[in-house]
Amino acid sequence: MTNAEIKSKLKLASQLMELHGDNPFKIRGYQTAADTISALDTEMSTMQIDEIPKIEGIGKGMAANITQLLERGSFESMDQLLQDTPEGVVEMFKISGFGPKKIAVLWKDGGAENLDDLLLLCQQGKVSKLKGFADKTQDTLMQAVQFTLDCRGFERYANVEPFMINILAAFEKQPGITLFSETGDLRRRMEVIGCLEFLVASDDFEATRKVISSVEGFDENEKLSGPLTWSGTFDECVIPVKIRFCATAQFYNTLVETTANPKHLHAPIDGDKNLKQVVQEKQFESEEAIYKAAGLSLVVPEMREGEFEIDLAKQNKLPELVEMNDLKGILHNHSTYSDGRHTLRQMAEHCRDLGYEYLGISDHSQTAVYASGLHDFRVKEQQEEIKKLNEELAPFKIFSGIESDILNDGSLDYPNDILTSFDFIVASVHSGLNMDVTKATNRLLTAIHNPYTTILGHMTGRLILEREGYPVDHKAVIDACAEQGVVIEINASPYRLDIDWRWVHYALEKGVMLSINPDAHKMEGYKDMYYGLLAGRKGGLTKEMCLNAMNLEEISKYFEGRKK
Repeated sequence: MTNAEIKSKLKLASQLMELHGDNPFKIRGYQTAADTISALDTEMSTMQIDEIPKIEGIGKGMAANITQLLERGSFESMDQLLQDTPEGVVEMFKISGFGPKKIAVLWKDGGAENLDDLLLLCQQGKVSKLKGFADKTQDTLMQAVQFTLDCRGFERYANVEPFMINILAAFEKQPGITLFSETGDLRRRMEVIGCLEFLVASDDFEATRKVISSVEGFDENEKLSGPLTWSGTFDECVIPVKIRFCATAQFYNTLVETTANPKHLHAPIDGDKNLKQVVQEKQFESEEAIYKAAGLSLVVPEMREGEFEIDLAKQNKLPELVEMNDLKGILHNHSTYSDGRHTLRQMAEHCRDLGYEYLGISDHSQTAVYASGLHDFRVKEQQEEIKKLNEELAPFKIFSGIESDILNDGSLDYPNDILTSFDFIVASVHSGLNMDVTKATNRLLTAIHNPYTTILGHMTGRLILEREGYPVDHKAVIDACAEQGVVIEINASPYRLDIDWRWVHYALEKGVMLSINPDAHKMEGYKDMYYGLLAGRKGGLTKEMCLNAMNLEEISKYFEGRKK
């Protein structure tokens, strides 16, 4: 069990305790322990048992709970709390904006024992009559419950990718499997996945089925399986696995069919003819051969969405997509100056050691009190440290940035004399998220028209599978960025991936540059650059239109130009 999983379990325990009205001091102890574990650089699973109680913030009782978590995935008091709580009530903790105390009222006074009960309660107008609720709160709750219901059965791509890799490795070891690949949403690198889909070519389906079922980690659900499919689970992955079988000679035909969004397959390419019809004409020896027969350039799997790519493929004008080795620096990162886990030096040296040419540090601004945002004197301290580190680490460079809160009126969170001291500014909304489309759009437009704004950060504030973003007029915001020369961030955190890839192509058409930013709060966060890259590629992002594909000299001139 990882530290992140231990933290999640302790957080759940604290929520359950609050739900049942337990001692506040005891609840705070669990919350403190969860925060302490989150800040550790060492995985607790690698520690000796007698080392755990010695960690500051972890007492003997909590250490015993953690030891049980490591041994069996739970602990005694949590077992009892879960036993006393309907499973559907536990699922209510996923509802954004409503904590355990509110959920306790909905359960104990409202009688809702699951999300479906709760939705019905809202629709009947009964929630507004409960203590602490009102008509507006009821409407907000109903939207949040519907969003949570819609997210059922899905998982973030980044969370299931390790399972995909392990399954592909398992196929590699089986001599009876001639060709294989992930397919469907998984192969198109969608941000959320509902099923791990694979395609396996074999000349003996039943023999292959038996081989797969015998591999450690695979557990077949025979009721859901069919003559040409294997359905079941793999290891501890929370979403199902579906494996399609096909003859070896039919592999590439089936791979194209199962990979693509139906809109891609049925888009007209020559009169009424479409790609699906071409696939069915004969057996092909490669995906490239199929697209060539259709009179199209090969479309990479992640772009097969039926959005804009078919028209470009017909004209042989598909973009040369940005690659990881095109990225020369990492912008939008946090250090211990605000709410990051690692120091400025650690963040910089790790960035350099990964082969990047520069780091953009952008800790939180002063209004973000919850994140230890920087007051003006702390800004000066950090900028002095940056100067010293730049002398020491040259030619690697740290750019002084800030993630400036966009305040309610759209202004940035510092006077101009402070704003002008930064090399670049990421402008982001962090508070007052409950806005209608007019308020949200106008707030962003005001920030975009501020001459100090360099990059618009996580445009909608969404948290994938946790919270809907505030509604914005994407076209109006992108058009304003084009007019003002403001870069739009692809926030690469798998929890955000914001701007949504579905708007990347429109931004590029308008001449807006994008920046793949990890929003890293620790050194390990740099790896999220990959997920931002996938989102950018789905929208057709090239290195020429990616801000941090500029080398050090180019981006230095860019920042200087923006400041002038």
